[in-house]
Amino acid sequence: MSKLAEEKSKKGITPVLSMAVLFTVAILLAMATTYILPTGYKAFGSQNTESVANPLIYIVVILVFTGIILLLAKYHLERLIQTVILGSVSISIVYVFYPPFLLLLGQSPDTPAPIPATIAVTAAILIAYCMTVLLIVYPEWYVVDTTGVFLAIGITAILGFSMGVIPILILLTFLAVYDAISVYKTKHMVTLADNVVEARLPILLVIPKEKEYSFLEQPGLQDQLDSGEEREAMFMGLGDIIIPGSLAVSALVYLPSKGIDALGGVGGNLVVALGTLVGSLIGFMALMYFVQKGRPQAGLPLLNTGAILGYFVTALLALHSLGLSMPHW
Repeated sequence: MSKLAEEKSKKGITPVLSMAVLFTVAILLAMATTYILPTGYKAFGSQNTESVANPLIYIVVILVFTGIILLLAKYHLERLIQTVILGSVSISIVYVFYPPFLLLLGQSPDTPAPIPATIAVTAAILIAYCMTVLLIVYPEWYVVDTTGVFLAIGITAILGFSMGVIPILILLTFLAVYDAISVYKTKHMVTLADNVVEARLPILLVIPKEKEYSFLEQPGLQDQLDSGEEREAMFMGLGDIIIPGSLAVSALVYLPSKGIDALGGVGGNLVVALGTLVGSLIGFMALMYFVQKGRPQAGLPLLNTGAILGYFVTALLALHSLGLSMPHW
């Protein structure tokens, strides 16, 4: 292999591996986070985690939010888009950091004492304020990625914590189809991604291919696609981590934790959750194969399919080992 070819290969492999590490770490930490979430963190205002209404609510929220952002973009209200998304990010960061601060203060997530709870929420607000200001004044790629990883961990944990396996499977199936249509048919997801990149917003991960890369100088994605020039960085929306990751979290939270003797007593729920993560990673590698061709790709069809297959394969193996039948899962 020539030196030029070797450098080109390395430039393509390194960001893929970096993205895979962030993808894996975010989902694993989301799984761990579920152990410190307050019961009240369940979304949708319902404690019925098996309700099929929950994924429908989430789907409606996604469609409405996407529609609003695209409408604002149509009328060139970029500053308003930035305000809306950064406001949402700030609120999310508060929710993400509040439980860990409670843990550091030695408090129960559901029954914290008033003073430690006030300290925890104040600290979370300060973190959210500092991160938001930094995103406004200096949204370099590592600032965006740091915020994005924290958001992915927290939102993945909360979403999987809020819905049982069946509702999550419904959500993954719908969003895989929706993502394919929005990227390949209507192409509005490409427009949305273009606006997010131009506004330097932390709802995606950015992995440079060159050491000298600066996200501050990144042109619009559509401009790069139209010109045919090679992109200097890889991009992945946080939804590509959150959605498949939520199935792993839900499996961990809602499946039986009975130990599997053949695996040294490891809980069946953990086995299935990790199997779901492995499946999503296989989908991730398939996605990266197509991404390397340089065109925008719908991530969720491959990622969600991998996660769902990983779930069912390991669930069936765990069921067999535990002598359980499917209705118990």
